[in-house]
Amino acid sequence: MGLYNRRFLEESLAREIHRTNRDGVPLCVAMLDLDYLKQFNDTFGHEAGDRVLRELGRVLSEKLRKSDISCRFGGEEFVLVLPGSSLADAQHRLEQIRLLVKGLQVRHDDQILGRLTVSGGVAASPEHGSAAAELLRAADDALYAAKQAGRDRVVAFKGKEPAA
Repeated sequence: MGLYNRRFLEESLAREIHRTNRDGVPLCVAMLDLDYLKQFNDTFGHEAGDRVLRELGRVLSEKLRKSDISCRFGGEEFVLVLPGSSLADAQHRLEQIRLLVKGLQVRHDDQILGRLTVSGGVAASPEHGSAAAELLRAADDALYAAKQAGRDRVVAFKGKEPAA
């Protein structure tokens, strides 16, 4: 898949927050979740689900900048660390990724799997937190709001109330 793991995220996020605070530049953290991956696994098998995860990893690797960090957070969740990105820029980039994923036609065992969608939540430092745990929580809350609003969307966190 070419993505970092959760341990790398934990090691690098605090360092990136410190660096962006020191340099006075923005930083965003985003959480992405493949919608209904369990249904893909149940319908097409776990190998097909793994194929879907690899395709999302490929899209992230191609769409993100070299300075960005993309990590598999667990299950079907991914975390993106976007140094130097404003909240608006990060939300726009996640929207582009969402549309790319929606347009994918993933093949497995000579059949095209169903349509893929992702939901995303994004938070910015220092507005939504200055520690890794705070930013991850804010991005996760925004992701939850995206799922509650019907999935297949990106939501930016705004204070205690995430905004679509």
